Amino acid sequence: AAALCPAVALWLYAQGDAAPVKQYGYCGTTPEYGAGYNIFCFLLVWLGSDFWEFYYHRIGHSFPSMWNWHRHHHVFFNPSPFSVVADEFVDQFFRALPLVLFPMVMPTNIDILWFTFSALFYGTGVYHHCGYELKWPNAHTGFFNTSYHHYLHHSISVNKTPYHCGFMFQCWDQLFDNTYKGKCFCVQCSQDQGLRTREQFEAVEIPDYAKLLRPSFWLG
Repeated sequence: AAALCPAVALWLYAQGDAAPVKQYGYCGTTPEYGAGYNIFCFLLVWLGSDFWEFYYHRIGHSFPSMWNWHRHHHVFFNPSPFSVVADEFVDQFFRALPLVLFPMVMPTNIDILWFTFSALFYGTGVYHHCGYELKWPNAHTGFFNTSYHHYLHHSISVNKTPYHCGFMFQCWDQLFDNTYKGKCFCVQCSQDQGLRTREQFEAVEIPDYAKLLRPSFWLG
C-alpha cells in the first residue's frame, strides 16, 4: 500500500499533459523554478509532511476505529529497526499520501520530494526505532523527537493517549498538548540516578542478529 502513492505520482508525471488529473511535478532546476524555489519546495515538503505524519498518527491514537488499524504497529512496545514500516495497509497508504498530493496541488520538485521521504523520513524512522539514545540530540534537546521519545510513545501511548505522535519536530505535540509530563526515564536521567550502567548493559544477553544475513536462516 505504501508503494501505491509514489507509483501513481510517477505515472501522472510520465503522462505529462495527457494525465487524467492536473499535476505540477517537475525534476531538476527549470527556468521557471530555480534554486530559490527548490529550497522553498524542500522546506514546505519537509514541514508539511512532518505535520501530516504527526496529525495522522495522532488520529490513530485518538479514535478507536483508527486505533484498530494502528495498534498492530504497537505490538513492538520496544521499537526495533525491523518494525519501522510494520504497519497495516491503511497506515501505509495515508503516510505515503503526500507523495502524490504535493505534485497535484503545487509545483513540486519530484527529486526533492523523493529525497525528503527516502533519506529524511525513512532515515529518521530507523533512528527512532534503533533502541539507542544519542548524546545529541537527546531527550532534553527540546525541538527534535529522539529515539527516547519514540520508545516512550511505544511504551505508554495507546488508544486515547496520543503521547509524542510527532515524527521529527516536537512543536506539533507541544501545540496539541501531547507531550508526556511524567518523570523522565531517558538514558541521561537514569544514569544520573546510578541506573543503566555499563555493567548492567554487558550483562544483557543480546541475540545474534548476524544469522539474519545467512541464506540458511531463511531457506532452512
